[in-house]
This record gives sequence, C-alpha cells and structure tokens, in this order.
Amino acid sequence: MKVRHTSLYKAMVLAFASGTGAMMFTSSAAAEDQQAKDENIEKIAVVGTRAAPRSVTDSPVPLDIISGDEFVRQGSTDLKSLMSSVTPSFNVNDQPINDASTLVRPANLRGLAADHTLVLVNGKRRHRSAVITFLGGGLSDGAQGPDISNIPVSALKQVEVLRDGAAAQYGSDAIAGVINFVLKDSSDGGMLEARYGQYYEGDGDTVQLSGNIGMPLSENGFANFSAEYRTVDDTSRSVQRSDAQGLIDAGNTFVPVPAQIWGTPEIKSDFKFLANFGLDLNDTDEAYMWLNYAKRDIDGGFYYRNPHTRGGIFDGGMKPTGQVDDNGDPIMAPTLLVADLTPDDGLTCPTVFTGANVLQSDAFQQVLNDPNCFAFNEIDRLRGGFTPRFGGEVTDMSMALGTKGEWGNDWMYDISASLGYSNVDYSIYNTINPSLGPDTPFEFEPGTYTQIEQTYNFDVSRPIEISGWDEPVNFAAGLEYRAETFEIEAGDAKSFAIGPLASQGFGIGSNGFPGFKPEDAGSWSRYNWAAYVDIESYLNEDWLMTAALRFEDFSDFGTTLNWKVSTHYQVGDTIGLRAAASTGFRAPTVGQSNVRNVTTAFTEDGLEDQATLPPTNPISVQKGGQPLEPEESVNLSAGLVAEFDNGIYLTVDYFHIKLTDRISQTSPLELTPADIDALLALGINDATSFSSVKYFTNDFDTTTQGVDLVANYNTELLGGDTKFAFAYNWTDTTVDDFNPDNINDAKVQMLEDNLPAHRFTFTTDWRYQAVDLLARVNYYGDYYEDHLDTGGDLPIYAGSEITLDVEATYHWTDALSTSIGAQNLLDNTPDVNPWKDIVGSLYPATSPMGINGGFYYVRANYTF
Repeated sequence: MKVRHTSLYKAMVLAFASGTGAMMFTSSAAAEDQQAKDENIEKIAVVGTRAAPRSVTDSPVPLDIISGDEFVRQGSTDLKSLMSSVTPSFNVNDQPINDASTLVRPANLRGLAADHTLVLVNGKRRHRSAVITFLGGGLSDGAQGPDISNIPVSALKQVEVLRDGAAAQYGSDAIAGVINFVLKDSSDGGMLEARYGQYYEGDGDTVQLSGNIGMPLSENGFANFSAEYRTVDDTSRSVQRSDAQGLIDAGNTFVPVPAQIWGTPEIKSDFKFLANFGLDLNDTDEAYMWLNYAKRDIDGGFYYRNPHTRGGIFDGGMKPTGQVDDNGDPIMAPTLLVADLTPDDGLTCPTVFTGANVLQSDAFQQVLNDPNCFAFNEIDRLRGGFTPRFGGEVTDMSMALGTKGEWGNDWMYDISASLGYSNVDYSIYNTINPSLGPDTPFEFEPGTYTQIEQTYNFDVSRPIEISGWDEPVNFAAGLEYRAETFEIEAGDAKSFAIGPLASQGFGIGSNGFPGFKPEDAGSWSRYNWAAYVDIESYLNEDWLMTAALRFEDFSDFGTTLNWKVSTHYQVGDTIGLRAAASTGFRAPTVGQSNVRNVTTAFTEDGLEDQATLPPTNPISVQKGGQPLEPEESVNLSAGLVAEFDNGIYLTVDYFHIKLTDRISQTSPLELTPADIDALLALGINDATSFSSVKYFTNDFDTTTQGVDLVANYNTELLGGDTKFAFAYNWTDTTVDDFNPDNINDAKVQMLEDNLPAHRFTFTTDWRYQAVDLLARVNYYGDYYEDHLDTGGDLPIYAGSEITLDVEATYHWTDALSTSIGAQNLLDNTPDVNPWKDIVGSLYPATSPMGINGGFYYVRANYTF
C-alpha cells in the first residue's frame, strides 16, 4: 500500500505544481444555471466543437444530449446500465464469471471495444481503469477503458454522446465516439433520494441512497456536492452441473447445490463522491475544479473444481487397472492425485481410482489413514470439490482544475491540469495453493494493478474576420501533454508460492487467480505530447464547414497524424444534411504492453490455466509476440436532421468505420513440450507453470457499419403532456483479416455477432398534474455466444427479445415525490442455454438483456 500512496501523492503534487496552482475552483455563468432550469430551451452541447456551444440540430455529426432526469427514471443504479437503456448504440452486459470483467464491466459504443470510446468529464479527458478485461466477451477481450460507473448519477446535469470518430480533436481512443459527462453547477438547492429494488426471483436486493447540494462560493461562484452509496446482493440463475449431480447421485453429500453460481456479483459496498467548484475571477475569467472519489467492494464467483477431475489438485491422470481388454491392451482408469509427504522414506502411496465417488474407495481410506500420504479430498471443505470466490476493491480518484477566459484581443484561453488514479486490489478465497498441500491457506491477496494518468492542456481560440465572408472563421489551437503509468504490486507470498508438492504435479499459486510474483511487479510509464488546430466557419448562413488536424508523439511507438473534416448544410427550414470523414487511432495502453496475469478458462479439455504475458516476454516471443503498435481507423458518416412543423424531430445517420491493426489477446496458444524445453534452456523457469499462453497483438482488421435513427415527438394526450421517443441502432461488424494461428473462428464470430445487430427503444412519457407515467419498450436482436470460450464447441444462437419497463410517479408536493416501477415488467428471460447442464448456466452469460429477469423498485425523492 505504501508504494501506491507514494505514487499518488507525487502525482498530485506534480499536478498542483504544474503552473496551475492558482486555479482553485471552477465556475459557472448564471445564464447557464437559468438555462438548465428551463426545459423549453434547446439543448446545447460543448463536445465536438471548440467554437460557441452548439445545438443538436446544428451539429455536423450525430450528437445525443441526455438530461440527468432521464437517468433517474429507471430501475438500474449503475451508470453503464442507465446509459445502455437510453442510447441503443451503447451496449453493456453482465459478466457473471469473467475474472476482472466482473469488477469493471466493459461497455461498447457502435460495436467497438470498451477502449475505443473517449470519456470526458466537463470536457476533460477521464483516466482509464486499472482493470484489464482479459475475458471481455470476445469484443472487449483485453480492453482497458475508463470506468464510468464511478461517477455518481446525482452529479450529472447532462450527458453528451458524440457518435463519430474524433481522434483529430481529442486524441487517442476517440474512434467509436466521445461521451462527455457534464456536472451540475447550481449554487443552491439540492436533492435527496432513497431507492430499493429486488428481482422477481427474490434476490439481488438493491439499496441506494444519494444526494446533491449546491452552495454559493462567495458571491461569484458555486460549490456543488454529490454522493451515492449502494449495496447489491448477488443473484443466481443456475442449475446443477451434470458432473456435480453425478457425484451427488453417487453418494457425495459434500457437493454444494448449485455447485457453481451464475449471476451478478455481490456489491458489498459502493461509495461515490463528486465535488464541482466554480469561481468567477472577474468579468472575463473564471477558475474551475472538480474532484471525484469512489470505492467499490465486489465479490463474485468462479468455476467449480470437480473433486475427481480438476488438474493439479484432484486429477491423478489415467493409470492401468491391472486388467486387459479383449485385445490384450491394458485397461486405463482415472485416478486421484495423491501426494507423498515423506518422499525420502522409501514408502509409496496407494493408487486411488476415483470411480463414481472416490470418498467410498478403500484405497482412499488408506490414504486418509496414512499420515505420509495426502489428498485434498481429505479436507472436509474440499470433499465435494470447491468453487473459488473472486473479487476485490476498486478505488478510483480523479481531479481537474484550471482557468479559462478572455486573453488579449478576443483570444479565449483554457489552461488545465488533471490527474486520474485507479487501483484494483484483487482478492480470492475458498481456494487453495495446491503445491502447499495440507499447509495451504484458503484465502489470498493476489496483488494489485494501478493506473495513474496526468494530463495538461493549453487551448486558445478566437473568431477571425475574413473579408468577403458573412461569418467569422473560428480558429482554435492547443497543446497537450500526458503521462501514463501502470503498476503491478506483488501478492502475498503464499498466493504465488511454489510449495513442496509442486514437483509431484500439484498446481502452483492460488488456484483460479495466482498471485503476482515479485518478478512480475514493477512500474511502466509512457509520455506523449500533442498539438492540434481546429477551424470552423459558416461559408454562408446555411453551410457549416469544420476541419481539424492533430499531431501526437508517443515515447514508446513514435508519432501519428490525424485529420477530420465535417459539414452541415441546412436545406430550407426543415431538413439539414451532415457528413464527416476522419482518421483516428488508439494507442496501445501501457498495461496491455506490460501486464502479466493468469486466468482459469473453460476449454474443450476442461479448466485450463492460461497466462497472459507481455508481448515482449520470451515465452510470448517464442509464440510470435512483437511490440504493440497503435490501431488506426478511417471513419465516414452521413445523415440528416429534420424538424417538422408538427413537432416531430428526426435524425438518421449512417457510419462506416474501417479499423486496422486492432489490438486483442491471442487465442490460447498451447505450449508444447518442445516450447517448454526451449524456454527452460533460456532460463525461463516458470514455463512449466502454464498450459497455454496469450499475449496482446495487432492481429486483425474489421469494418463496422451501421445506422442510428432517433425520433422525438411531443404532444398533448388525454389532457397531459406526452413525449414519444424512438431510438434505433443497426450495427454490423465484419472481420476482414486475421491471423488464424492466434484467433480462432469462434472468436471471429464473437467479434461479429455477440452484440445484437438490431436494437431499439420506444419510450412514452405522460405527465398530468401530479402524476407521471413512463413506459419503455426495449428490443434486442439475435446474437451469438461462444459459450465458456471453448473455441466453438458450445455455440449458442439466441433469438431476439423484447422487454417492457414502466414507472409511475406521484408528486405529493413540489418537493416530495415517490415512484414505483419495474424493469422487464413481464419477467422475460433469454433463450434457455442448450448447454446448461455442462457448467450450470441457465441462460447465455453474455445476453444483452441480462439474465436476471424482472426487477421491481420503489423510490422517494425530495428536492429543496
């Protein structure tokens, strides 16, 4: 812990000492406060432009603006799930048993990976999470994106979703688009909210308390505070595994029911705090600052370890029974892995054939009564096998501070510094280090990952009058410097220890998630600087043109130059046409280039320990690993915006994203005996620890295209104000080229088909006097799941689904309201998993609609 706190302290000192020490607080104009209170004023966004804030209808690229109130009126409490409900091109699904993905769920915009979307808070880049999603449902395998769930919903004024490539404007990661979270900036008033919910099955109890308060900061500023706290019980949508049921039928009464739990993990505690400050320094300049702190404790499940067949713990391999078949060949049978605790005494332990229930074997009783012999089945808590529990604490902190205003002759400036810190402290219990034998503990601390980012920006802009032009040309330019550090801290000694039984075939390290060894630990950094220019101008009163150019230089892989052009042309009073073309890139993260991790995956041969190693590690190099290069993209989009006299608002946009040299983990690459011998000869002693290895590589190209359609209509119905909103997304991804030695056909299909190609939501909001009624229909198209990452041996082709969300609110007074609602009111569930008996998952684990069924909730809200 000392190393982490020291690094954070140094980074914060550097941020404050960067020449922005005078930038103490953030500001807000009073006119903007009034605008936020007036629902009839057209929604304005700052993302995607460095000129004056622009309305949605004038934007040359697709832009959604979602008010904070829209997030509140749902059953979900997680920001990622809330985003998915109101933005069909944004997808997130549950991660029941997916290692680190359980702690930070990957989210996808426009069919791309979680780290292809840039996240901003008040226009400033948000840091990425320390969690690397080694098992990310195919599409996000190996992604390391920001964790937006650490932002309290109560702090949001609005969310701006720019659905277009914007790397030329904002830098790396902005390939699928940009999401900007705009924070509340009121200097008075506030709210308190309490909510409780539960799934129809009677589990997943959710309790959340949240609040927001705005206060004046002298006469010229504001201090706005938001906080949330929630707990969520775990769920189970499981059936008993066939192998576990077979053990029970054979008389093993120690097998848990169910042996393996598929469901959402338990969130023991989840606290989020955000403070947003602003101060007018004079008539033209203002200072700003925001702080965000979050801490989450999660407990999830892993795969069940069968007391007969789990390699390295129970499975002793096939051995001759002493009998022969009709051809005279010896008959082989499975045996129990038995340790000789005194190997030098010349005595041997009996061979134990597992049979239907090894506990009933006479040979096992001999082992049980012989102090010189040992099998893990002797331990009461392991007699029926065991299922490790995996989780950890995620700590996230960030801040940004700066000043902006007018400088010189009409020049506008913005100078800022920001710092982000993410730490995940892994934990695993109800497991063992098999090599330690009877001395093993059952709980381990495998180690931590830490991500630290610093960003410094200096931006200027001004309108430039050009003779003969009706409108001035807005010119913007800026410089950016960023530093990223990824750290690995070793786990407790017993989590990676090579115990005395390792030489007898017992596994090494905490089973399921071995600890990081001291030689794995370290700190790796990267630095880059960027310069950009951005030009926007109306060629005439109807025709807007924009252009941007950005140059970046990275310390680890060199330079990149990206551009973007976009246009909007207004045809009459009703229809506007828009189009954009750009190039983009995503730099490989420092974590992807240096991380080490071991995960347990279910393969066609059963459970297997798979090591993820740096691509430059000798073991990776032996299997073809090379240093990572940036991904590169070409984005094209075209669409129209229409506002009709009858009140209908409509946007239709087509997008086409060509992405080359995409970074992903390889499929598991088997280490052959020849590979291991060659590595041992090089002094790589841990080569014998792994069945297969994976590493990050630039190994495939894709083309993603689609259509986004948004339609809104407001009218009066049955005496009440009624709003209709329809949002539709079609996304199609094709893998154009890939290395079949690294990526198998099942992963290709996951990349292409794991997300539904078609999604839409249709929302009706009816308000009459003190009553608000909301109903939302959600449609999810067909999708494919490569169940359990088995390489295509357990494919699931799931059909389309429809769910219905409803909520009713009654306003008792202007300040107090209560709501009752249900997500998935009709309790619809995905198609039943055709392979459910194999590991007990009742439904496809990556179902876009979730696997838990209906959820009801109540909410009370008090504003002041």
